[in-house]
Amino acid sequence: MHFIRTHPARIYAVAVAALALVAHFVPELPSALVLGLVAAVLGTGEAVQRAEDRKTADTAPAGEDERQDDEQATTE
Repeated sequence: MHFIRTHPARIYAVAVAALALVAHFVPELPSALVLGLVAAVLGTGEAVQRAEDRKTADTAPAGEDERQDDEQATTE
């Protein structure tokens, strides 16, 4: 479970690659099944992005906001 929480992007990448291989080498799969898997993978991608954003926010120094930095850079 620790590996899953610390490396969600890597697991996601492997899952996407596996799906692409299966879809390529098993052409007789129903397209509805493949599309359902693609939709699930896209939903998982959003969860992975949120987990990565959370990890980034946890490592950011207290009191700093990335958006605030971006706004200051555009106004200067």
